[in-house]
Amino acid sequence: MRRVYAILGYASLVLAVFGAILPLLPTVPFVILAAFFFAKGNPALERRLLEHPTLGPHIIAWREKGAISRKGKVFALITFAGSAIIGFVTLQPPVAYIPALAALIGGTWVATRPTV
Repeated sequence: MRRVYAILGYASLVLAVFGAILPLLPTVPFVILAAFFFAKGNPALERRLLEHPTLGPHIIAWREKGAISRKGKVFALITFAGSAIIGFVTLQPPVAYIPALAALIGGTWVATRPTV
């Protein structure tokens, strides 16, 4: 089972990398998910994520308080809004409403999390 968790951890990291490039796909939630899977499948990799100077504080804040940094919230909300605008400009209704709906749901959830 440890191997399955390790594979899921690596898959989550790959999605996090894609999230750094694609506007509607988040990055930090996949890193947090990777840390969760690595805790069960490869504790050494979990420790590396927790000790990472950029990613570690986000993982720890989420684990301890369910919190997102103010900078992370602002970036996420701007990205959600940008994705919705791109959807309205490039897609035809009713499909154009899907990115806006995803942005509204995701943005509301992000905005209501505690702030670090």
